[in-house]
Amino acid sequence: MADKANKEEAVAEKETATKTSEATESKKEEQEQPKEELSLKQQNPEKFLEEFNWHNYEEGIDPIDDGKLEEFEKLVAENFVDTIDDEVVEGEVVHMTERDAIIDINAKSEGVISLNEFRYNPDLKVGDKVEVLIDVREDSTGQLILSHRKARTIKAWERVNKAYDDGTIVNGYVKCRTKGGMIVDVFGIEAFLPGSQIDVKPIRDYDAYVGKTMEFKVVKINHEFKNVVVSHKALIEADIEEQKKEIISQLEKGQVLEGVVKNITSYGVFVDLGGVDGLVHITDLSWSRINHPNEIVDLDQKLNVVILDFDEDKTRIQLGLKQLKAHPWDALGDELKVGDKVKGKVVVIADYGAFVEVAEGVEGLIHVSEMSWSTHLRSAQDFVNVGDEVEAQILTLDREDRKMSLGIKQLTPDPWTDITSKYPVGSKHKGIVRNFTNFGVFVEMEEGIDGLIYISDLSWTKKIKHPSEFCNIGDKLEVVVLELDVEGRKLSLGHKQIEDNPWDKYSDEFAVGTKHTATIDEIVDKGATIEFNEDITAFVPKRHLEKEDGSDLKKGEEAEFQIIEFNKEFKKVVASHMTIHKEEEAKIVKAAAKKQAQQAEDSKTTLGDANQKLQELKDKLDGKK
Repeated sequence: MADKANKEEAVAEKETATKTSEATESKKEEQEQPKEELSLKQQNPEKFLEEFNWHNYEEGIDPIDDGKLEEFEKLVAENFVDTIDDEVVEGEVVHMTERDAIIDINAKSEGVISLNEFRYNPDLKVGDKVEVLIDVREDSTGQLILSHRKARTIKAWERVNKAYDDGTIVNGYVKCRTKGGMIVDVFGIEAFLPGSQIDVKPIRDYDAYVGKTMEFKVVKINHEFKNVVVSHKALIEADIEEQKKEIISQLEKGQVLEGVVKNITSYGVFVDLGGVDGLVHITDLSWSRINHPNEIVDLDQKLNVVILDFDEDKTRIQLGLKQLKAHPWDALGDELKVGDKVKGKVVVIADYGAFVEVAEGVEGLIHVSEMSWSTHLRSAQDFVNVGDEVEAQILTLDREDRKMSLGIKQLTPDPWTDITSKYPVGSKHKGIVRNFTNFGVFVEMEEGIDGLIYISDLSWTKKIKHPSEFCNIGDKLEVVVLELDVEGRKLSLGHKQIEDNPWDKYSDEFAVGTKHTATIDEIVDKGATIEFNEDITAFVPKRHLEKEDGSDLKKGEEAEFQIIEFNKEFKKVVASHMTIHKEEEAKIVKAAAKKQAQQAEDSKTTLGDANQKLQELKDKLDGKK
């Protein structure tokens, strides 16, 4: 019942609005034409339409002559629009309810549009002009069906296409963010604004643009998919190019300008000089070393920069920031001299040393050889790290070339100063193996004092081809100081000298002719080797491997051997098995040994006799005197 009452109320309101509109139009026509020139219908068409008997006309009860009918049709054509479907016309809001707006489009009846279609315009009121689409001529109740939303869409596309064709500027409302850009309302159409087309400078905060109304240029339309792309950047690029040319034409090297940090990269900073960008390379930001430009500047920071160079053709401008300050070397105090101690921070480490910043922009090099008294050079990273605060002594200072060398080891006493008292020849010590060479081992006695053990001084008995066969780097070794060269800063060490030479006692145990039992250890060229103990390895010539049955000893066979040669100096021992079972050869060996002993004895006797005769002769001579 409520809905029916609402419909009846709406119909009544529409009829009232229609009569009001017709009366208004009739009054206008009466004012435009003289009353004497108008017929009754023309003088008061509203009254004519109201008094006209439509029922009789429709039923054919009161036929009208053709002349009057033509006059009526002409009057209707002059006063009412043609309600063609899908046509956009302008109408006027003549009445508003809580839900609808009654629109007069100067047709036979008003149309009704839901207020939902005007949500974008909450200030809609009676008297406002709006565009509407005649969606359906009339519904079953004779009501004119209109649409404002569809009218806006049609008109919007017409405007967008015209703006694209003419290149005109349009206003748009930034609705929200989306992937890669923003959504912009242009004439009611959702257009896409790419992030790269928002501004000429990189955008860091997209949300700052949401809710703003901005000017745009339509740059692309896809009619198939109904897509529109707009750009704000395109509006300012042309102006910027003109500004660039004008600014560059006024630039001079050495000129100081104010700019704003526009972008920060790993290699430098881009500064906006008011329409044209310049680059401050990372090396021109500070006299000090920096790892990244953001250590010096921030985005959107205002800076004074000096023009170092520019290219008029490519419109590239090279800027400098550090050049606004005097070079730190020029400001370095005259009181600083060689031998002074300075403190600074390690800024760079190289293979050959470390650079230490002793003042802003003033660096000195500590060579790795000046980091320790040790002659065994290591990497600079073994001593310092980047960022360390260190104290050093100035070794050289060249103000013209702006170079400074520093040393750390000079802050501690030279360990070689009292080397003779700490490491006298013959003294025993412990050291750490630091390095190998083909000819020996370097042993660190303490920081700054290294000694060399020649390969021949590692062991009395072992035959060593390379020091790595005997020890490892980092091992602790007992050593004896063999030789000390203070001026040459050289220290000769020995390891085998810690113990007595075992060959001294072996000379008796393994004397020529002694017999020992052993096992063939290895068959080698021209013979075999046997090990009597961990120190004595003897060689058996091939012919001395012969057994009593005529065959030769094999690897792993145990037998008795006789020493036929022992050389302590060259650590050489030769043994024989054959002499054990061949008496003849054994006798020959014994005879030879006996003869050798006899000769030695005879030599002693002869020498004694000669000495005695000389003494007797001397006594006679003394007696004569």
